[in-house]
Amino acid sequence: MNFSWLKSYMPRSLFGRALLIMVVPIVALQLVVATAFIQRHFAQVTAQMTRPLASEINYLVQEIEQAPDLAAARAALVQLAGPFELALTIEENDRIPPKDQVRFYDLSGRSVITTLRERVNAPIQVDLASDAGNVDMRVMTEKGVLRVLVERDRVSASNPHQLLVLMILTSILLTIIAVLFLRNQVRPIRRLAEAAEAFGKGRSLEFRPRGAEEVRRAGNAFLSMRSRLERQIEQRTLMLSGVSHDLRTPLTRLKLSLSLLPDEPEAAEMLRDVDDMERMLAEFLAFARGDSLEATEPVDAISLAEGLVEDARRHGATVSLALRCDTPEDRQVAMRRSAMERAVQNLLNNAHRFGTRVGLSVTLLEKTLEYTVEDNGPGIPADRREEAMRPFARLDEARSVERGGNVGLGLSIAADAARSHGGVLELGDSADLGGLRATIRIPR
Repeated sequence: MNFSWLKSYMPRSLFGRALLIMVVPIVALQLVVATAFIQRHFAQVTAQMTRPLASEINYLVQEIEQAPDLAAARAALVQLAGPFELALTIEENDRIPPKDQVRFYDLSGRSVITTLRERVNAPIQVDLASDAGNVDMRVMTEKGVLRVLVERDRVSASNPHQLLVLMILTSILLTIIAVLFLRNQVRPIRRLAEAAEAFGKGRSLEFRPRGAEEVRRAGNAFLSMRSRLERQIEQRTLMLSGVSHDLRTPLTRLKLSLSLLPDEPEAAEMLRDVDDMERMLAEFLAFARGDSLEATEPVDAISLAEGLVEDARRHGATVSLALRCDTPEDRQVAMRRSAMERAVQNLLNNAHRFGTRVGLSVTLLEKTLEYTVEDNGPGIPADRREEAMRPFARLDEARSVERGGNVGLGLSIAADAARSHGGVLELGDSADLGGLRATIRIPR
């Protein structure tokens, strides 16, 4: 049988699944024990208590049938009612109700009826529903219907539920204790997951391994891995800073020497090449560095976009700005400001390079932040968008080294910045401008 449909009803968290594994056996055990108790113990005890009553009813029926007339039978019942502790009457009737009366949840009552029908040597009808404290019986005899009224406690245990109640209360208490213990065991795993998720977003949370031995080992392994990665990133950043200094110095001297040459076309071309080299070097360094060591801080997401648009307009770009904020009282988003500015700036530069109209829209929702850049350029084919986000990728239709010194790192830097914030960069078609639509989406 295929039980895959059960997956949608199963808890997804470790705590929920562990709790389910613990509670289901307890409930199943309770049901099994309760069923066995009711069927084997409670039902048997009730049957044993009912058998003497059935013998007394047989004796009463015998006395009634041996009496010469109805008056003598009633007189005999008066004498027997006291010793038997029964309420006895004879009704001049030739029939008894056809069905027994019992509540659906009265399991002991069913055992009483079954025992009486098996033991009484006459047609009998039992009513256990009209009066919960008494057993009302009607027995067919030759002189009429014998009505027998007896207290319920005489034929069934008065407190059979005590064991079940004790079992349920004990199970609830043990379950609460187990839940508290389970929460303490799951808490270190949650903290480990939070620390790992934060590190993936560029934040370093304080974390100390706790809990079971396996959890401690996983936590220590994570701390060792995080330390190695941070050390490698720091060493790479220091190396790149040295490379940047060593390369920029000769480029600066070369640029200064070219500026001292006479104003000739060849000198101007060489100066533009030096500028392109500086720009490409900056892109290489920005991509390799990735701003991974920059601290995360609350940033006004809308002010960041407004500043980028103003900068773009000062450089002659035509950029429109659209804002949507569902939380106007809180526009702060935890991010690395320089990394996000560089990512959005790269998208704006790409859009301006390959289009004449550029639009930037900011969507600030309760749980997400989106920066969307659109243009009216040639766009990128759907089957090549993933390739366009790879480092050093240049598409023939829209990107070339000759157009502004592009080296194919703009989208890669934006994608890395989005991933370092726990988000994603998505490329699509612009519905308004007809060109490319690039969206950076990060969680708040």
